[in-house]
Amino acid sequence: AQQRIGEHGLVALDWLNGNRSVLVNAELSGVFVGVTLATRAPDLYRALLESTAFGTRMILETFEGAGVPVGELVIAGGLMKNKLLMQIYADVTGRELSLVTSTQGGALGSAIFAAVAAGAHADIYAAAQVMGKRQVGAFKPIPENQRLYDRLYAEYVRLHDYFGRGASDAMKRLKALRAEAVAARTGTLPRPDGIDPGQLKVVA
Repeated sequence: AQQRIGEHGLVALDWLNGNRSVLVNAELSGVFVGVTLATRAPDLYRALLESTAFGTRMILETFEGAGVPVGELVIAGGLMKNKLLMQIYADVTGRELSLVTSTQGGALGSAIFAAVAAGAHADIYAAAQVMGKRQVGAFKPIPENQRLYDRLYAEYVRLHDYFGRGASDAMKRLKALRAEAVAARTGTLPRPDGIDPGQLKVVA
C-alpha cells in the first residue's frame, strides 16, 4: 500500500483459472512481466490486485463498446474489506465506487428475491428500494493515480491481446506439456484446477 503506482515495475495477467469474461477461454493462464532479482512477494501481490482492476476495466469497456452503458459500480462482500484494492479499482476504472452497507450482500440479495416471491413487495426494484442500501461514492478516483494507471493499463491491454487473442499460444502449449508430464508420472490427467493428482491424499 505504501508503494507508488508502477514502483514494482510489473504487469500481471491474473488468469490463474483462465479468462472467463471477455475472452471466455479456460485454457489461458497467468503471466508476470517485469520480474527481476529485486521483485518481492508484496510486488507480485500488488500487481495481481491491479490486474483484477485492469480486467474489470476491460469488461466495462467491452460492455460500453457493445452499446451497453454501465451507470454505477456497486461493491459487495469481502472486497469491501480491502481499502487499497477499492482505491485501485476507482483509480483504474476512473469511476466512483459505491458500497453495499450489508456485510452479507449475497444473503441480502436472496432475502430480496424471497420477499418478492412471498408477495411482500411488487417486484425486485420495489424490494431493493426498501431492503437494500448502499454508500454512494465511497471511493473516488484520484486524477494523478488515473493518469499513472492509464499507462500501466495500456501495457496490460497489449499483453491481454497478445496472449489472449491468438498472437501467442504459449499458454496452451505449456498446459499440454504439463498434462503429458503428469500423465507419464501418475498415470492420470491433471485436474482442471491445476492440482497435481499425485499429491492428493485421502483422509478418512
